[in-house]
Amino acid sequence: MALFTAGVVVLDCAEPEKLAEFYTALLDAEQVEATANRVEIRAAEGTRLAFRRDMNATPPSWPRPENSLQVHLDFLVEDLDEAERRIVGLGGRPLDTKDASGPYEERGYADPAGHSFTLRRVAPTAPKLG
Repeated sequence: MALFTAGVVVLDCAEPEKLAEFYTALLDAEQVEATANRVEIRAAEGTRLAFRRDMNATPPSWPRPENSLQVHLDFLVEDLDEAERRIVGLGGRPLDTKDASGPYEERGYADPAGHSFTLRRVAPTAPKLG
């Protein structure tokens, strides 16, 4: 048996309830635990995130160098445009949505508390027909 198992990624923020709502809707997740200072969610595929109250939390400044990346999340999606509409509709904002060069298409966003995350397009599993 492993000494350690994967735990939960915890994001500090001033309003954990609101940030949990954003990620619950974004990931079609469910809330699995809530206390006065922490809310935890679990997505259908098992991803677990928690949001801890910290009234002094400062949002990352990415892409500016000062206070830039405190934590960074990557999400895989099939349709970048559809995912962007959902993020913006839930209160997130684009950070870097220009086309990325290289083999992967990706775009950067911030959640309502300012944490940055990246959407990466999942490569198709079968060639297009026609």
